[in-house]
Amino acid sequence: GKQWYQRRVRGKGNKKKIIDPFTKKEWYDVKAPSMFSVRDIGKTLVTRTTGMKIASDALKGRVYECALADLNDDENAFRKFKLVCEDVQGKYCYTNFHGMDLTRDKLCSLVRKWQTLIEAHVDVKTTDGYLLRVFCMGFTKRVSKQIKKAAYAKSSQVRAIRKKMVDIMTKEASTEDLKSFVNKLIPDSIGKDIEKECMDIYPLHDVHIRKVKVLKKPKFDASKLMDLHGEMGGTTDESGEIISAPGEFVEPTIQESV
Repeated sequence: GKQWYQRRVRGKGNKKKIIDPFTKKEWYDVKAPSMFSVRDIGKTLVTRTTGMKIASDALKGRVYECALADLNDDENAFRKFKLVCEDVQGKYCYTNFHGMDLTRDKLCSLVRKWQTLIEAHVDVKTTDGYLLRVFCMGFTKRVSKQIKKAAYAKSSQVRAIRKKMVDIMTKEASTEDLKSFVNKLIPDSIGKDIEKECMDIYPLHDVHIRKVKVLKKPKFDASKLMDLHGEMGGTTDESGEIISAPGEFVEPTIQESV
């Protein structure tokens, strides 16, 4: 019937030439921002520029997820960072911070019986215009010499701890730019601050910033991204003039009269 006819028509000299798709691809290096000690995080594959399809447009917006252990050469494998490609220059993809998360196995290992889980989240804007949603979690802890098996907090204590969490997260993020905030996320210093501040309400342990989402970004600025990567010598002022970095030679401007 119909299938036999289609097979017969398909077989009549219109065999498509099989071309390996990888011959049309090329590799690009992915660069992490200067906050991390390991800058080359890997390679990415993209179809070469052909006609109206430009390779750099296909690369921009790609999100790469890396463990902090790979980015900083340490043992902290449970914290994952998302980096988004914002600019392509030559064969390099320059990334920016896009989010942070904890691994599933770490989250599951923290949740246990006989303790209270306290969670909080807040939307906060950094000084350079990034709107972030920061999530925090913490657990109540048994005090020394405690006989009772459980360490449950009262709902009033939970509310007080949650308020403290929100206040500290807001203060830490709203007074810093994105780079400084990420530098605080790497050692999880915010979690340690929350643990210290909440001791007088109820002792806590395993306090972590469990997730950070980037909700809104300011308008893309290539010079700011290059500063983040430490690729450019100087920064620009309001008028767009390059200000020299300390110790860098700059040609003096020509004076009209002496």
